[in-house]
Amino acid sequence: MHVVLESTPRFIACHDALKDGWKSAKIECLLLLLKGSIAAATRVLLSMNLPREKVDAVLQILPALATPTVSTLADPSWVDLSTVVEEKKVRELIPRLYAAGARGIIELPLNKIVE
Repeated sequence: MHVVLESTPRFIACHDALKDGWKSAKIECLLLLLKGSIAAATRVLLSMNLPREKVDAVLQILPALATPTVSTLADPSWVDLSTVVEEKKVRELIPRLYAAGARGIIELPLNKIVE
């Protein structure tokens, strides 16, 4: 495949706008949201249920944006584990997670990731 055109996003603001506190704050908020959308473009949220004793094994498998969230379920011997991963890695991760004891694995698209 040949690349005809490549571009990179640019955000341009007038210097006078950056000197105005109200406008500068609005620009910073907009940039935060735009960066969040760009960061989310290639990532998904994986959520799964697993027996509590399998958490360490599953954590060894998962690459994570940050520390995964582990929540207790109605059955205290099970937990829900959620984490953000690169979408391109999901195909290889899901079978490994299942083999490690994860069940009810859900993949969800993301709109924004604000770090």
